[in-house]
Amino acid sequence: MRIAIYGTGAIGGYFGYRLVEAGEEVYFISRGQGLRALTTRGLVIEHPDGTSSTLAVQAFEEPSLIGEVDAIILGVKAWQVPEAAHGMRPLIGKETFVVPLQNGVEAPAQLARFLGSDHVFGGLCRISCKIVAPGRIRHEGLEPYVAFGELDNRASDRAQQLLEAFRRAGVNAEVPPDIQESMWRKFLLISAWSGLASVTRVPVGILRSVPETRELLRESLKEVVGVGRDKGINLDENDAITTLDFIDRAPAAATTS
Repeated sequence: MRIAIYGTGAIGGYFGYRLVEAGEEVYFISRGQGLRALTTRGLVIEHPDGTSSTLAVQAFEEPSLIGEVDAIILGVKAWQVPEAAHGMRPLIGKETFVVPLQNGVEAPAQLARFLGSDHVFGGLCRISCKIVAPGRIRHEGLEPYVAFGELDNRASDRAQQLLEAFRRAGVNAEVPPDIQESMWRKFLLISAWSGLASVTRVPVGILRSVPETRELLRESLKEVVGVGRDKGINLDENDAITTLDFIDRAPAAATTS
């Protein structure tokens, strides 16, 4: 597949690296020091075991230099999504689709307003990684996982093609039965964890072990479940329990973005 990584931060860079490694035709959209590092030294991934590996990649600042692609993995921050939707227009062909991997649940609707819903998937990922230097990403933990699908949950050949590409790359990937429900389960995690981490400014190991903040985590999770149910999302008390279990299994030093 011809795949563009729009926003080569930690998330886009990591998954793009894995796709390149598997032989996919991948183009990275970057700028500034990050772009210079990618074009001169390549993309470096530091692995959890302390080793690192480097790949030469195709990196550009201007999407117009790439042309139409099959899929776009959107790795910018949530507040940059509308601007990115404008910038990626040269990449959009008749069947091109965009997979947003931002935290939250608003990116698909924002993209659809600019590009049309036919060009937009729902999407999410799970991984603990960060940029440690321009063009250098540290994978700190958690098995890399990505999920995506058509907004109306229909089966499609293009979703299957991307699924197979990720699986060839050795990434745990799936097209869930209901992508909106899956995105809300990720939102359940992020809204509670990130919200409290922003206030306390501590890694998750401390957040989950101090009795007072652990209770806040529990109450926050219950609150988001209630909001989701009010919006017609199939969440229940078990989702809060399993999300807290996931937080308990995260690397103690992990922080949110």
